[in-house]
Amino acid sequence: MSSSLIVDRTASRWPRSGNCIAENSVESIVLSIISMLSSPNDESPANVEAAKEWRERRGEFRKKVSRCVRKSQEMC
Repeated sequence: MSSSLIVDRTASRWPRSGNCIAENSVESIVLSIISMLSSPNDESPANVEAAKEWRERRGEFRKKVSRCVRKSQEMC
């Protein structure tokens, strides 16, 4: 997930100052990330295949994500 995605997701919630978004607190950004993770938008997905699997085979999707996370942790 890129920082631009987070800013895009949250930009409408904060006032703008000129062409820049007003400075955001770490807490508000973390809350936005939690919101995105707890309620993914499968109606307009960036990854169509993942959204389809999320809707149709949620249990398998969660297992696949868990394996991916474990694998990435091993690489650190």
